Amino acid sequence: MQEMSRRNKLFTESVIRRMTRIAIANNAINLAQGFPDFDPPKAITDRLAEIAPLGPHQYPITMGAPNFRQAVARKCGRFMGRTIDPETEIVVTIGSTEAMVDTIFALTNPGDKVILFSPYFENYHAQIIMADCEPVYVPLVPPAFGFDANVLEDAFRQGVKAILICNPSNPSGKVFTREELELIASLCVKYDAYAIMDEVYEHIVYDDNKHIYMNSLPGMWERTVSCSSLSKTYSITGWRLGYAIAPKEIMERIKQYHDFNTVGAPAPLMEAACVGLNMPESYYEEFGAHYAHMKKLFTDGLRNLGIPFTDPQGTYFTLIDIGPYLKKGQTDVEFCEEMAVKVGVACVPGTSFFMEDVQNIVRVHFAKKDETLTEALNRLADLKTKMA
Repeated sequence: MQEMSRRNKLFTESVIRRMTRIAIANNAINLAQGFPDFDPPKAITDRLAEIAPLGPHQYPITMGAPNFRQAVARKCGRFMGRTIDPETEIVVTIGSTEAMVDTIFALTNPGDKVILFSPYFENYHAQIIMADCEPVYVPLVPPAFGFDANVLEDAFRQGVKAILICNPSNPSGKVFTREELELIASLCVKYDAYAIMDEVYEHIVYDDNKHIYMNSLPGMWERTVSCSSLSKTYSITGWRLGYAIAPKEIMERIKQYHDFNTVGAPAPLMEAACVGLNMPESYYEEFGAHYAHMKKLFTDGLRNLGIPFTDPQGTYFTLIDIGPYLKKGQTDVEFCEEMAVKVGVACVPGTSFFMEDVQNIVRVHFAKKDETLTEALNRLADLKTKMA
């Protein structure tokens, strides 16, 4: 038999999704894969029930149903502070994952370099490799996850094609400040690089932190692609509705890849989800307050248990230091697998996210009902004894 592709030797299967399978097999609370265990807004599910017998059930327009794109343009334009053309500046994708893949293929050629902050969401590394590109890593330094401007510029000096940023950031929970984004923007302009933004957690920020859209900064609309989805904002991760927003010249390339990758997003789900995109401002205020409540409940619980963690500025993830609980010679992967069995809580090993050799960090999420989080905290009590 002829040799198959060598690319997949450069990345592994998703550790996050594997931990979900382990959680199911051991009846563990799944704090590994980031999806909620509470319902979407009732208005969305009611609308889905209305259209289920009526349709649409056939192929949509490849770039996305017109009313859905118009709703995305209105909603995103309101938060980004600009008018977005639904005909030329938006494509609807199968989640933000496809939006990112289409964008990387649209902007790069084999051999190009793409900057990644570390820690990073595991998909990004694989997506860059699949495009035959080379990741260039810049560390975000815990616990605040700041970066060294000189190290970042050294990365740009390598002739990179783009920088890929998750803001707010999975897994660190970092929200990039205006000053940090302006510095990154200035380097993108100076070195003629694109900014690929994953902004799916745009409405999950805490305290005085503020999410700022890269494409809203001077000189950046022309070189930025904003990828996002409805998954987190409306608690419909299984609907796989995402989108990319970019200037017409870039969007024409992204649409080409989207067309031949997936043809189109699910027609009935786009129709139902329009209700969510048309939610009033009060929805996002209540949504943010709900996540702030979950964050407080969970992080207060970790603090009371004496489990060290990083306090997220945004997203629904926190990183836990498992150093006090690791057995000699035990890897973070082995720890997570054992924890799912012995403790009944599933998390993700930090080596899935860091280019550095980190063995003492795991990621957990708190997008769960109060009773789920309370039970998870109960199971985490006496963690050292249970993992001995």
